[in-house]
Amino acid sequence: MLIKVLGAAAGGGYPQWNCNGRMSKRARFKEPGCLPRTQSSLTVSANGKDWVLLNASPDLRQQINETPELWPEADGPMRQSPIKAVVLTNGDVDHIIGLVNLREGQPFSLYASDRVLATINSNSVFNILNPEKVERIELAIDEPTALSGAGVDLGLTIEAFDVPGKVALYLEDASKGDNFGTEKGDTIGLKVTETATGKSFFYIPGCAAVDGPLAERIRGSELIFLDGTLYTDDEMLVQGLMPKTGARMGHISMSGPDGSVAALEPLDIKRKVFVHINNSNPTLDDNSPERKAVEKAGWEVGFDGMEVRL
Repeated sequence: MLIKVLGAAAGGGYPQWNCNGRMSKRARFKEPGCLPRTQSSLTVSANGKDWVLLNASPDLRQQINETPELWPEADGPMRQSPIKAVVLTNGDVDHIIGLVNLREGQPFSLYASDRVLATINSNSVFNILNPEKVERIELAIDEPTALSGAGVDLGLTIEAFDVPGKVALYLEDASKGDNFGTEKGDTIGLKVTETATGKSFFYIPGCAAVDGPLAERIRGSELIFLDGTLYTDDEMLVQGLMPKTGARMGHISMSGPDGSVAALEPLDIKRKVFVHINNSNPTLDDNSPERKAVEKAGWEVGFDGMEVRL
């Protein structure tokens, strides 16, 4: 099984177009160790030929152009693509807007929870994905789903599961209390398994906390890609970028007693990679003390083009 990180940044990318924060400045001016990154997405294949996108970033067109594995076959038909399916983990803008890049009558399957499919179905702009060619398939929670697309068995299964999180920002309803109307299915994690070998990994790019059920689910796993939005919960406040904490946005922080580094330390996970990293996060600097701290704790900071084989 081959996994490629198409984009490792959170919404807005790194650098963000309108951000004058110190981290975005450093990437914009190409300072050593501050590698730019596009917005959050992975791709995975069991055979190296047919591919599944995990989330559809606003930067998807650029990501495809920079990933030869996702190009049309040079000697193939005039209209064709190795992308056979897309799986969405939530309705956040940085995970669904890239679907508009996949218009032009190309057949593939679209998988998502009932809550996220309801968001897609309620917005007519997504009808540019012709329903006669792009099947919309509801992911059952806590049940393996065999992936297929364009008539191809992809040799992979997806098990979706609820994780602590929050409804997408544009869907928040303050009248519904502190959770803004969040319901099950608004944020899911994925266990991706290669059918032939049984090898698997976890992809959880949005997560508010590592609670008991989630900790037990991922314990002892081979590989995890996890929400790395912020290093500290208040970093955007401190940097003057936004009047919100990570907790308010539904994202766990890397550091601190309740952070992801501490939470996963006792879980015996072989390989741990941060993705969905915000442009304020100092671990985006290869040489920062924060980067050194997470690496010392056994973590990797994801980057565009990162490749992992299981």
